[in-house]
Amino acid sequence: QVQLVESGGGLVQAGGSLRLSCAASRSIFSIVTMGWYRQAPGKQRGLVAWITRGGSTNYADSVKGRFTISRDNAKNTVSLQMNSLKPEDTAVYYCNAVNSPYISWGQGTQVTVSS
Repeated sequence: QVQLVESGGGLVQAGGSLRLSCAASRSIFSIVTMGWYRQAPGKQRGLVAWITRGGSTNYADSVKGRFTISRDNAKNTVSLQMNSLKPEDTAVYYCNAVNSPYISWGQGTQVTVSS
């Protein structure tokens, strides 16, 4: 298992940018997939983006072209660069690590986008 700690959330105006970071407690080199999910009030947690050990990425349609996920195996971090933020991006953002059979989650970081 790996412990994950998110940071970088906050309040930003629509059209602005934020960069989220996820720090892992150990090497992520062998972790197959790491990703970001989000949960808005009253809604289910859903995928934002993931990145594989090999660097392949996948994004939710709602963030394509605006968000970029990256992974630094040397620093044991995964980041999410969020540009052109919209009020509907407001949510708690969670970091996730999948290394079957283990799935780890961070505690989440709040992102609030004001109109």
